[in-house]
Amino acid sequence: VLPFPSQVVYNRVGKCGSRTVVLLLRILSEKHGFNLVTSDIHNKTRLTKNEQMELIKNISTAEQPYLFTRHVHFLNFSRFGGDQPVYINIIRDPVSRFLSNYFFRRFGDWRGEQNHMIRTPNMRQEERYLDINVCILENYPECSNPRLFYIIPYFCGQHPRCREPGEWALERAKLNVNENFLLVGILEELEDVLLLLERFLPHYFKDVLSIYKNPEHRKLGNLTVTVKKTVPSPEAIQILYQRMKYEYEFYYYVKEQFHLLKRKFGLKSHIRKPNPRPEFFIPSPLETEEPINDEEEDDEKWLEDIYKR
Repeated sequence: VLPFPSQVVYNRVGKCGSRTVVLLLRILSEKHGFNLVTSDIHNKTRLTKNEQMELIKNISTAEQPYLFTRHVHFLNFSRFGGDQPVYINIIRDPVSRFLSNYFFRRFGDWRGEQNHMIRTPNMRQEERYLDINVCILENYPECSNPRLFYIIPYFCGQHPRCREPGEWALERAKLNVNENFLLVGILEELEDVLLLLERFLPHYFKDVLSIYKNPEHRKLGNLTVTVKKTVPSPEAIQILYQRMKYEYEFYYYVKEQFHLLKRKFGLKSHIRKPNPRPEFFIPSPLETEEPINDEEEDDEKWLEDIYKR
């Protein structure tokens, strides 16, 4: 039996399937007996130094093994003298994520809780029904930078420069992915993400795929689908793509690393070269082929190295 991390942090990126994963984690925590620590704070991802220290202290003193989840930019535990936990996360095509968030804030999802009214009670009607093309083409703040620079700060961290669209934040985010994250998956290939999580963290994720595929769970998961989404014009999509060039560079980097990881552990994808336009245009996710044999590297040694970080 491999050593396994007793401290896992899922600093979930907004509108990247995290509510689906949290539903699974609630079931798994009861099934496997780990401590699922969630947060009710959904709109505070950037913290002061004192807030970072307080949160890290609270997380570190939780009963182990624990899995902590919250919408929060990467926290460096070792900076404050704590043990660095294992991080996991999932991202998705940046334009697709942005559109999901745009319409969710306005109209909620199928759960019928009037989620949009709870989350955005002060939104004016003209803003709630603002046409997505007008928002993009007329350069409204919600549809331009820095608002569009959203995914990278979750991996770059709490430094002020992590919120500035540019090479510095991009490279720091890549470095953190390599050094601190056990897995960063791609939402478009969620079943493969769950397969790898089950392989890497069995004490937390054993049987996750069978639970996810259960018809009753799928029915529950479908309630979290954003409603009233419309597709912007090709011109508007292309403008978004240009504004989000750093987000796409990071997305393609993570996707490439994810596919390398899948191949290492026997899941082979049809890897395409990055498209000159967003993945949003591709109607279906990549298909997974039958497992392949790849014995060039010691898989167990790789996992041990990750766990020792």
